[in-house]
Formats: sequence, structure tokens, C-alpha cells
Amino acid sequence: MPQGQWYPPEWPDRIRALAAGELTAVAPRRAATVMLLRDTAAGPAVHMLRRRASMAFAGGAYAYPGGGVDPRDDDRPVGWAGPPRDVWAARLGVDAASAQAIVCAAVRETYEEAGVLLAGETASTVVGDLSGDDWEADRAALVDRDLSFADFLDRRGLVLRSDLLGAWARWITPEFEPKRYDTWFFAAALPDGQRTRNASTEADRTVWVRPVEAAAAYDRGELLMMPPTISTLRSLQPYGTVADTLAGAAEQELAPVLARARLEAGELVLSWPGHDEFTRRLPAAGTPE
Repeated sequence: MPQGQWYPPEWPDRIRALAAGELTAVAPRRAATVMLLRDTAAGPAVHMLRRRASMAFAGGAYAYPGGGVDPRDDDRPVGWAGPPRDVWAARLGVDAASAQAIVCAAVRETYEEAGVLLAGETASTVVGDLSGDDWEADRAALVDRDLSFADFLDRRGLVLRSDLLGAWARWITPEFEPKRYDTWFFAAALPDGQRTRNASTEADRTVWVRPVEAAAAYDRGELLMMPPTISTLRSLQPYGTVADTLAGAAEQELAPVLARARLEAGELVLSWPGHDEFTRRLPAAGTPE
């Protein structure tokens, strides 16, 4: 069992309660997260943040910038460049309004948490310098939901560059978790002229790290990660450049991955279909193996 797998101590009891019909699963909230990439001499590096240990969900775990969908992005007119919404809908497996909201969440959350904005004045440009009090005021208003993303783009005269994103994976929080997310993972290159920063109140550290190095640190128990994070990290390793990675996005499987708990030979087995490394076996009572 990999030593870096995030495994909360309350999971066994919640899994048993779900299996016994004593726990009702909550509906997952739509969300998006972005693996920002940049080329280095040794290969692509990905931007990661470490969630504060005080966070109720995945405290201390390394993750990517991301968060929940703003319902206002479903059907508001949004400045848009790149593949149309119906193309995104087909790729993401949702309707066009939901596709718009998910892509908006990916771009907005990357700006809110990493200070990187995948938008430009035209369909072929990307903003450069995002410093200044006025930019920070707008970012803070987005975080507080005082400003919708559509209004932010309109105020700035910008269009969202959906063509800079590549859909990579989809994971759904297990049914026994009290907070659940249906999360789409995207890959994107760090735009020229922009740089990342820790703009999130939920993170205490950010790093640029090669996927192979982060995965090795996870295997040694040095970096804590949730299954979707380490799984997507491993899937980035075969690519030698950021351009190759983004070209490979179209080949990625977007069938949702959802953990399952089943009773087998007197044990509760927790598994993520297609991802055997995360399987855990729990005794019918007591602590996990």
C-alpha cells in the first residue's frame, strides 16, 4: 500500500455505515481542477499546492488549484474562445450549460488560487502582467463570489481561452464522504508572461515539481495525496514536453472514477475501479489493515 495515500481515520466507520444502510450519500457538487504545466530542462513540471493541515477535507494533502462550479456560470453569456460549448459538452459528458460552467470553474479557480488567468483580449492572445491593486481587487471579488466570472471577463474586455485547456480525467468523491465533488481534471500550459503564486487561503505551500519526482515522494510517504491526484500525476509521466502532454489530452479517458465499498469474505473492500493500487481491505469491525 503506498505510504502517501490520504486515508482519514473516520473512513472505516463511514464505509461500514454506508454498507449497513445507516448512511445516506449526499449528491456530489460539480468541480474542476487544473494541472498547470511548464517545461524544464528535465521535462515538464506541474504546479501543486499543499492544503493547510487545518482544512476539514484533505488537510495536508498536495493537490492542484481547483474548486466548485459557480451556478451563475451555467447560462450567463460568457466571453468565449476555442471549441464551442457543444464540443466541450460532448467531451465532458454533460449538457452545454454544464460544460460552460465546468470550463469557467477551471479557469476561474486557477486564477483565484494560483494567480494565473487563461484569458485574453482576443481569441489568439493571453493576458500578461496581472499585477496591480485593481487585478487583486477583482480576484478577491471572484473568491468572495461578489463578482461573477462572466462580469469579470466583460469588465476586463477578455475572452476565456477554452482552447488552452485539455480535459484529462474525471473523479467523483466516494459516497461515504460528507462533502462530495464530481471533479473534472484539466491540463494547461502556464502562459508566457505569467507566473504562479500562492493566492489561496486554503494552501500553505506551493511547488513546481516533475510528476515522476512527486510520485516517487508519494511512494516514499513524503507527500500526502488523494487517489485522483497521484493517479493523474502518474498519467503525466510519459510525456516529454508540455506540448506533447496537451496533445495527449484528447486520448485520456473521461469515464468517471468512483470508489466502491463491497463485502467480500467477511471483509469490507474499498476500491477505485481501474486503479488497483488504492484498494483497501477493512475488517468487518475494528481498524483497517
